[in-house]
Amino acid sequence: MGGKHSIRRAVSTMILACGLALAAAPAAVQAASKVVAVVNGSPITSGDIAKRAAFLRLQRQGGGQAAARQQLIDEVLKRAEVIRVGASVGTSDVDAAVGRFASGNKLTIEQLSHVLDQAGVGLDHFKSYVAVAMSWPRVVNARYGGGSRLSNEELVRRMQENGGNKPVTTEYFLQQVIFVVPASKRNAIIGKRQAEANASRSKYPGCEQAKVFAATMRDVSIRNLGRMMVQEIPEDWKSLVEKAGDGNTTGTRVTEKGVEYLAICKKRQVSDDLAAEVVFRAEDIGKKTEGEDANSKRYIEELRKRAQIIEK
Repeated sequence: MGGKHSIRRAVSTMILACGLALAAAPAAVQAASKVVAVVNGSPITSGDIAKRAAFLRLQRQGGGQAAARQQLIDEVLKRAEVIRVGASVGTSDVDAAVGRFASGNKLTIEQLSHVLDQAGVGLDHFKSYVAVAMSWPRVVNARYGGGSRLSNEELVRRMQENGGNKPVTTEYFLQQVIFVVPASKRNAIIGKRQAEANASRSKYPGCEQAKVFAATMRDVSIRNLGRMMVQEIPEDWKSLVEKAGDGNTTGTRVTEKGVEYLAICKKRQVSDDLAAEVVFRAEDIGKKTEGEDANSKRYIEELRKRAQIIEK
């Protein structure tokens, strides 16, 4: 889950590049939409392409409508694969990312929406882009980062390249605390549940007493996550975990399950074969070809070969 090509980077490098251009973006005139491509039965319209071309201009990227068309074809393939493997981020995570982007550019969501409308992009198109940008690395990492073990020979070779030393990394033993919010009540009680979760952090008794602690509150679940290297922690949580000290809890996050925080049961520096494998695998995920994750590029090429793509 770690590595340089992370969810956070997928959002920041892909959308923050347009930040300086937003204020001066020209308005785009949208023509009547017609279907110009069909990818595995999913249509792409001329309106979609116009919005993506406008977005590329905001990012100061060239290629025009041709580049926009190819990017959208890839995006349809990515979205379908994200859904197939169940790796989609939640709507709340997308909204939070867009909110951080707006705040970082000293805009409210309403102001950002207005600027995007004026530019011919639109907030919904922007959110759709962000959702795929955040979800796709999960799919790539699940395929290339989690399932393939390095052989003993590869481990030895990599350590020799590292001067004969095993890399040192931080190992955590984590516990997940979930203040459950049913989907049917989400809008009504999410604020209250977040306040309850925040208040509970100062009273958290430690991992061994956590289940007894949770039993004193309503609809609170405890899940032991076990041993995780820092490279394996999901990007959504990594910065919060790294800021929290041993024995402390992270800040809260609103997720699809409700409101959550993590407890750091134990934290230590390790240098063993498992740690070496995790570090090296994370480095491999981070390797890029022409600015793109090589594994991501390979994955998309495979999806394109199997897809039915009709361009009109």
